[in-house]
Amino acid sequence: MNSKPNILFIMSDQMVAALTGAYGHPVVQTPNLDRLCRQGIRFDSAYTPFPVCSPARACTMAGRHASEIGAWDNGALYAADQPSMANYLSNAGYDTVMSGKMHFIGPDQLHGFNRRLTTDIYSSDFNWVKQEWIDIKKSQGRDCEEVMSDRKSYNAGGYTAEGVHIGQWHNALSYDEETHFRSLEYLRARGNHPEPFMLVASYHHPHEPFHAPHEYWDLYEGAEIEIPEFPDNLDDTYSMMDRCLNAYHGTRRYNLRDPDGLRKLRRAYYGLVTYMDRKVGELLDTLEQTGLADNTVVVFASDHGDMLCEKEMVQKRCFYEWSCRVPLIARFPDGWQAGTVCDTPVSLIDLLPTFCEIAGTEASLPHDGESLIGILDNPPQDRIAFAQAHEAVGMPCIMARQGQYKYNYIHGHGDQLFDLVADPGEWNNLVADPAHSAIAARLRQAILERFDPETMASETNASLLRRQLIDQTMTRHGQTWCHFPQFDYRRDASSQHLP
Repeated sequence: MNSKPNILFIMSDQMVAALTGAYGHPVVQTPNLDRLCRQGIRFDSAYTPFPVCSPARACTMAGRHASEIGAWDNGALYAADQPSMANYLSNAGYDTVMSGKMHFIGPDQLHGFNRRLTTDIYSSDFNWVKQEWIDIKKSQGRDCEEVMSDRKSYNAGGYTAEGVHIGQWHNALSYDEETHFRSLEYLRARGNHPEPFMLVASYHHPHEPFHAPHEYWDLYEGAEIEIPEFPDNLDDTYSMMDRCLNAYHGTRRYNLRDPDGLRKLRRAYYGLVTYMDRKVGELLDTLEQTGLADNTVVVFASDHGDMLCEKEMVQKRCFYEWSCRVPLIARFPDGWQAGTVCDTPVSLIDLLPTFCEIAGTEASLPHDGESLIGILDNPPQDRIAFAQAHEAVGMPCIMARQGQYKYNYIHGHGDQLFDLVADPGEWNNLVADPAHSAIAARLRQAILERFDPETMASETNASLLRRQLIDQTMTRHGQTWCHFPQFDYRRDASSQHLP
């Protein structure tokens, strides 16, 4: 047994915490996440630092807020001079290995990992930088519908009945099968290696496209599928951030209220959540079969959630619970705090100092998180979890969650305050309610003391223009920063220390 515990960090993509059996959903089957909850700690107020793929993952790896590392959008650079959890653990003697999706943008595709076992599924270059992002920043969001009117495609189409396909294979399924195979083979080949490891097994699902294999679709035959309800005053509940995102996603260009289409969408999503849960179970079983479970900390999380047509919104990029709250479960090999629930607001950026503490090392350079171990030992009553979201909107947007309240700061526009206990659906904006003026002022002040929205807006705009120019050059030269893993099939999967 290693003197230092191993770490298996399993990451899904776009999983809604509320749509898992592990978090109490009566229909969605997640027996393996349920098992993790019984054996570990379930965090009930865990948030992504940024509800979109690339920034969420960069912030998680770096343990920093997006504005600290320039993670402004899905095409933003994760700079090589920003240390990651893999840097700290590698220097602490760990074999640090990545299998699957991480969506790093830039020429450094390792960020401290000893090696990656797969390619990535999404772009590593600046070719996702979009002109409409630049245009909407110039308009400060006020003309978002006009700016988005010339888009060639809209994400909302994938959330209709026509966008859901059953039993039809897709490259995302192939990608997760490869990610999973590489992860299992690494664990099986560990043997009695004295070196501890951190394996990050990162999957694409249940992110769209919603191509549920028949096996998982059939699990929900005859099941009660809940669908959203849409109040008559829905438009009045939208913030400026929501309006920009709806224009960007094209939600009004498709019928997202069709009951049959919504049931098909949700059923396919349920199936893909269970597909992902099966992967978790096979990883846990492999730890048991290899004897690694006795000395391995297991952490499961998703990078962000998915609105799934709640509030007639799709994908992510907003601060509502379906988009910004994530499942987070941690299991320790000695059964520490097994079967408990933590209600304290936490963030994925807290994982870097947590992993460092587990590894017996210190996160010595500036970071924005706090070890979950300390939070569990002595839960703070007033802790605030922050998140940012700046993509496809014309202004900096910052969330603060404290206790039962969530404050959404939308720079230059009307803010939002929600009581998540009294109003879990986030329908009743209390920001102008005199009875809640003190909590609104306190959370707004906390945001503005911690962050500088004017500077953030300026830096976002400058970054977009720089990246757009560089992308034009790279496209002209046919250059890419994609990662291509190397394998020597004469050697086992855990001993290949290849460059």
